[in-house]
Amino acid sequence: MGARIGERVWAGLVPTTFLLAGLLFGTSAETAHGTDLRPSGRPDLSSLIAATERRVGSDTRLVTSLEDEVDRLDRVSARNDTRVASVQAGSDALAGPVGLNPVHGPGLTVVLNDAPRRPDGSLPPNARNVDDVVVHQQDVQAVVNALWAGGADAMTIQDLRVISTGAVKCVGNTLLLYGHVYSPPFRITAIGDPARLRASLEASNGVQQYRLAVEYFGLGYRVTSERDVVLVGYDGPVRLGYAETIAGPGGN
Repeated sequence: MGARIGERVWAGLVPTTFLLAGLLFGTSAETAHGTDLRPSGRPDLSSLIAATERRVGSDTRLVTSLEDEVDRLDRVSARNDTRVASVQAGSDALAGPVGLNPVHGPGLTVVLNDAPRRPDGSLPPNARNVDDVVVHQQDVQAVVNALWAGGADAMTIQDLRVISTGAVKCVGNTLLLYGHVYSPPFRITAIGDPARLRASLEASNGVQQYRLAVEYFGLGYRVTSERDVVLVGYDGPVRLGYAETIAGPGGN
């Protein structure tokens, strides 16, 4: 996608590299001094996630501002350089398919939620442990995969546009998406034929397994048809490890 993608790749990799390096050096320093690798003063996982999320948010805002500046300079250069203009036109043409532009249309919204606790804080009936009553990564992935399989043209999770570089991951009962942490309920919206999307959800083994847990443990599951829903475009860094051209049927 030209200069824009190149800048996004390097800008996205720099903060991640420094973060991982910092964690590695910190762990190595403790090991070298012979201290306990799990001291009582070590931050718990939730605190570490919260601190990392704040850092990712700050870095993302910086990357976005730099990308905007690169785009501005590209468009200025395109006025006097036909080569830059050609690359810019190609980049603009790919923005829609990649998911960088907002879109609207009919579709479905699926909401997944943890089971409610009893007034005394105890687990619901039939639940053996906390894992029985929370939404897991595979539950969210099952819904997302079923919607794509049902012909979804675009999708958001927690109002964030999902593109090819996005990955659904859970830490405990929280969702980690593009470096940000979200608590349930998890809201997934897809644009596409509502009837076909519903049929794909019904046919998904993973979704059906989750619905059994809904009936048995009381987890939340709601599907709502959307007559005309607006999905925002993705505006974060595009992190690509590598890319290559795949030859078509004719070898081109």
